[in-house]
Amino acid sequence: MFSFVSRLFASDKSFRQAVATVTGQTPKNSRLYRLAFTHSSAVRQLPGAGRHQTNERLEFLGDAVLGTVVAEYLFKKYPYEQEGFLTEVRSRIVNRESLNGIALKLGLDKLVQLDAAQGRAARSRSVNGNALEALVGAVYLDLGYKAARKFVLTRLVKGFVDVHTLTTTTANFKSKLVEWAQRQGKVLRYDITGEARPGGMMEFTASVLLDEEVVATGMGLSKKQAEQLAAERALTELGVA
Repeated sequence: MFSFVSRLFASDKSFRQAVATVTGQTPKNSRLYRLAFTHSSAVRQLPGAGRHQTNERLEFLGDAVLGTVVAEYLFKKYPYEQEGFLTEVRSRIVNRESLNGIALKLGLDKLVQLDAAQGRAARSRSVNGNALEALVGAVYLDLGYKAARKFVLTRLVKGFVDVHTLTTTTANFKSKLVEWAQRQGKVLRYDITGEARPGGMMEFTASVLLDEEVVATGMGLSKKQAEQLAAERALTELGVA
């Protein structure tokens, strides 16, 4: 837990450079960004440490800012599309799987302070994606909405999201998977679990089971979203076009 990351956090200059490389903007208050990368497990064992010393509150704020920026972007990009279309595309951009993937591409996994005992289990959930949301919140508090908007649009959406593909691919992956399972004579079901997130929201994890064997999982802020993502990943795993 403490080797590379602790040395990086110990050097304010190096840490600021790392943040600037990720966000494309020079931070003013480095404390906010340190907090954005502090997972609750990293402070759980420290005497007197509280949840306010973790990235959970920044994650809550960043989630709201991220959703607003993406909603505005889609609203302007698709002036003639209905609310349902915009909501679906936004959810596919800011869902857990997408944010986790973007966070890894940005190298945030090398910046997040995490209890080593959490290991792979924590990494496999949404630690990095949550840190990305917290980072958006830190940029917003440190540099303002305009800077946060620039970070989200230039570094995240335009940098890592193929919006055209999202809007032209079939969204109803569940139906497609049902049809495939029926043709193959497979028994299909979903296993859903929920976990509380900061701000009173729930995060759901859906596992696709074919003949009681887990094929893929997906995460989302609703059961439907989690199931759709799990179905999409299952289709990919199965090689179904």
